[in-house]
Amino acid sequence: MACLPYPTFRLTPTATYDALSLPAVGRARIHPLSCPGAMLIPASPPDSRSDCAIDDPAVYYRSVLEKCVMQSRTGEEDKKMRKLYMKQGVALASSFLSVFLGVDVSIVDAEVVLPIQDVVGSDGCLASCFLDAGCARVVLEVEGESIREALEACDACRLPKERIVLHFSGDSDFRSAFDVAREEICQRAGTISVQIMTNDANAMKNVADSITQDMETKFVIQLSCTDGNDNSLYNTVRKFAKSIKEDQGHISLIDPTAQQLGYCYAECVKTDRTDGLYTTVVCTRSGEALGLVYSSKESIVAALKSGRGVYYSRSRNSLWRKGDTSGHHQTLHRIDVDCDGDALRFTVTQNGEKTKSFCHLDTLTCWGEPRGLRHLEGVLQQRLVDAPAGSYTKRLFEDHQLLRDKLVEEAQELSEADSKQHVAEELADVLYFAMVRAVKAGVSIDDAIMELDKRARKVTRRQGDSKAFRIQAGNDILGKKEGKNT
Repeated sequence: MACLPYPTFRLTPTATYDALSLPAVGRARIHPLSCPGAMLIPASPPDSRSDCAIDDPAVYYRSVLEKCVMQSRTGEEDKKMRKLYMKQGVALASSFLSVFLGVDVSIVDAEVVLPIQDVVGSDGCLASCFLDAGCARVVLEVEGESIREALEACDACRLPKERIVLHFSGDSDFRSAFDVAREEICQRAGTISVQIMTNDANAMKNVADSITQDMETKFVIQLSCTDGNDNSLYNTVRKFAKSIKEDQGHISLIDPTAQQLGYCYAECVKTDRTDGLYTTVVCTRSGEALGLVYSSKESIVAALKSGRGVYYSRSRNSLWRKGDTSGHHQTLHRIDVDCDGDALRFTVTQNGEKTKSFCHLDTLTCWGEPRGLRHLEGVLQQRLVDAPAGSYTKRLFEDHQLLRDKLVEEAQELSEADSKQHVAEELADVLYFAMVRAVKAGVSIDDAIMELDKRARKVTRRQGDSKAFRIQAGNDILGKKEGKNT
């Protein structure tokens, strides 16, 4: 994997048009107290104090912190209240990230920078809260000689070390701390982040080499984008990326423009094509390939600026903004580079007025009609609009009780299936009825994938016991059906 750059939002609003799509490079670091939001948010702040400004990120952040502190101060003997505070904190953090800051944490690896004193003051609950809300990592900033306080915060988090980043705001701070506490730091944090004050590839390499002496520890080298010499920035990134072994770390650009981030990203990708283009696979959120296209440095920048699928047309020798003529535009979610560093993958949502088609033949993919669940979804969506007379699917759409009963019935049959073939058959039944329920509610496969990916970020796990009242409700439904059949 190439040493790819990603944005750090320190002062730039994440949710403005110019910055909204920059996290599509797959990763973003957010300073929640200094990086202002710009989305339309509820008129009343989450704690209902009308005197708080709605455009102040500190309002939301303080509300999250308050719930986390209350959770930490509630004893284990009152598990119900502790759980309530935890759920309220996670809900507020989720809203803060997605609505206020405009970051899709289900597909972007979001890193949130948290004040050390707040992490310690909440006994680590604040860090867990943001991870449960979908963040990939928490970042703890080491200021001056505060390495001991940072290590204490790491211990308070009680998290896997790969979910913790320790950040040093300068090379000298990093050296002084790393020289005396290398082993303690690497035991607690899976990633060490260092801001380099001058964009010098050799200085960056020296820091990266120091960190990666511990083979399990990743690095992030943070660079400023404000010196006014973009060409120098691109050259530095290219030189540094070529000197680093694969999958050792990343570069983070502080408050970059789409052009700065896009060109730096392209500098880290290889191509052996004489035209300098990058082979690009376009996929859905569930990983289905829609088609094969090509990207240029300029098209990558344009995609990050617009948040759309933008590619390079070899036939027209110009940018190809998918959907400008056909209406089938794409929402860009994420750009990835393959393991060899020489091909791109654009993860998108394919849009369209009547049909959602990537191919010029008016099909979703360039490989013909979809199969499996995607095919089923398309059929059900069509049935919802114009089901033929006598359609069982239409009956399910119109009879909520029947659909509910069939979901319970098929789930019970799946739970009792006793062979591989029987399980496959019952699973297919459950998927059909579940997809009917989803399509009726306007929920897509990609919506479910989004929820699964977000849940995978959680660090707090429920005990997972069955709910007696749900079991009884299911038994009542099955009992009624048995009574009708006797």
